[in-house]
Amino acid sequence: MGDDPAHGHGRHYFANGGFGGQYGYGGGRGGCGYGGGVYGAGSGGYGYGYGNGGGGYGGYGGNGYNGGGGYSGGGGGGYGYGGNGYNGGWSGGWGGPGYGDAYRDLNSVQLPSQDFGGVAEFVKDFYTETVVAPGAMGPEEARRYLEERDIHLQGEGLPPPITRFDGANWPDHVKRAIEGARFEEPTSIQAVGWPLALQGRDLIGIAETGSGKTLAFLLPAIVHILAQSFLEPGEGPIVLVIAPTRELAVQIKEEARKFGACNDPQQCIKVACVYGGASRGPQIRELRGGVEIVIATPGRLIDMLESGCTNLRRVTYLVLDEADRMLDMGFEPQIRKVVTQIRPNRQVLLWSATWPRVVDQLAKDFLVNPAKVTIGCQDLKANHSITQIVLMVQEYEKHGKLCELLEQIYDGTSKILIFFKTKRKCDEVTGQLRTDGWQALCIHGDKGQDERDYVMREFRTGRNPIVLATDVAARGLDVKDIKFVINYDMPGTAEDYVHRIGRTGRAGAQGTAFSFFTSKDAGIARSIVKIVSEAKQDVPPPLRQLASAPFDMGGGRGRGRNGFGRGRGRGPGPGRTGFNTIPLGRRGGGRRGRY
Repeated sequence: MGDDPAHGHGRHYFANGGFGGQYGYGGGRGGCGYGGGVYGAGSGGYGYGYGNGGGGYGGYGGNGYNGGGGYSGGGGGGYGYGGNGYNGGWSGGWGGPGYGDAYRDLNSVQLPSQDFGGVAEFVKDFYTETVVAPGAMGPEEARRYLEERDIHLQGEGLPPPITRFDGANWPDHVKRAIEGARFEEPTSIQAVGWPLALQGRDLIGIAETGSGKTLAFLLPAIVHILAQSFLEPGEGPIVLVIAPTRELAVQIKEEARKFGACNDPQQCIKVACVYGGASRGPQIRELRGGVEIVIATPGRLIDMLESGCTNLRRVTYLVLDEADRMLDMGFEPQIRKVVTQIRPNRQVLLWSATWPRVVDQLAKDFLVNPAKVTIGCQDLKANHSITQIVLMVQEYEKHGKLCELLEQIYDGTSKILIFFKTKRKCDEVTGQLRTDGWQALCIHGDKGQDERDYVMREFRTGRNPIVLATDVAARGLDVKDIKFVINYDMPGTAEDYVHRIGRTGRAGAQGTAFSFFTSKDAGIARSIVKIVSEAKQDVPPPLRQLASAPFDMGGGRGRGRNGFGRGRGRGPGPGRTGFNTIPLGRRGGGRRGRY
């Protein structure tokens, strides 16, 4: 391993794109739309409206800048991109201040074509010098290890697993961080992923959330960086990690800083994290300071590349984390655009919880002769450490059932995560719970980054052990001791169900997931029955009957043209995000410890 880490200070001149404070006027019907992510991703816009048309979510790939065509009290308030506030306006009014990756057609962004002639040579195979020979397994021992842990490997020349943390000669500061973390042994994905990544080969890792994959790619990334030449002024990172959500990006950043920190400046790894929904200024300053690792969401990364705030000419180690989720969110065009900026002989590590056809095609396009690691069966299934309890309810019964359930399971310390389909309902129930005396906070796509960080701190420390969330938080939340997950609203897909309940039962701990299931959820009944049955758990007879019945796509009033239903909407009102600040009311005693 080389002893010259890259620590140049990149100096970039960039276009001052402006942040916040600008407004985009949308002529039209006086609506109020909230953008939910980059164009073609997230929930699009959410419209609150009175009367005709109602509100609703814009589709993933379509015109997600407004949620509906209805009349709405109050003007705009949408989040705009970098300052022009566009999607506050399409449904009318004046758009609110811009906050990053809301509406913008990133497919129209033209990034400069790259000539990789003259870029620095790099080293990527460290297996023989990094792995401690006495710790290596023999073929028979390795075979038993893989069988016992249901690990499946595909590829040629596969090295044996590294089953102890001292089985690899990590840099000294990494060893100290490992000792400080008090890990017992590597997880399955770490044990088989480390030797493959240290070989410098492309790698596909398929494992459920909470499997330890972050360290599976971060520790080899640090070894990779320390073997490369120093960064020159103006050069971008050596390692790029692309993640679907800011929560996941921030968590990866925290781990990278923990294991990359060192008192010796020659060994210390500098890390930057860039994501939408936060001010560009601090992120730009981090990039300009010269960093070896950049963790980014796709939209904000393209913004930084277009502005000249960084470049990817030095990237030789690319990580695509939660690739299935990124494609679900519509990020494929942005990912492909980013990869054109990276040298073709880079090392690529692609991680996914599932393996749909679109992810397989992405891997074929980006990876060369990869090794493939699958932890467990590729069929969709839940963690067997999670007790799944499906409760058949009517829609109007949900809040009462939730309160009853909280009285049974809440003990003041156990963390409880509750999922909702809509930001509106998430806010409303948070307000109701706080008024009733429950220590609850909510997090969703309309929350500013400061508030999101605050909620997560309160949750991790246990000061507010109940958090309500939309699916924006279903992936990437790394809180290891969540005891209960409650699906107040069922998700739209079985994959999201597995990802949601996977927030509990992590690292071998036991967890419980409760799901409120209504007749409106019939579309996923068969999948849920299959998942619960696979875990050898009880399926309620009404759910099994619903799963076996023909699924009726018609009837009822259903979805309006631009959203869900035609009912009367409700304007967001002042302080719409203020439900987190409602003083706690008084709550009577209740039953404890039933589950």
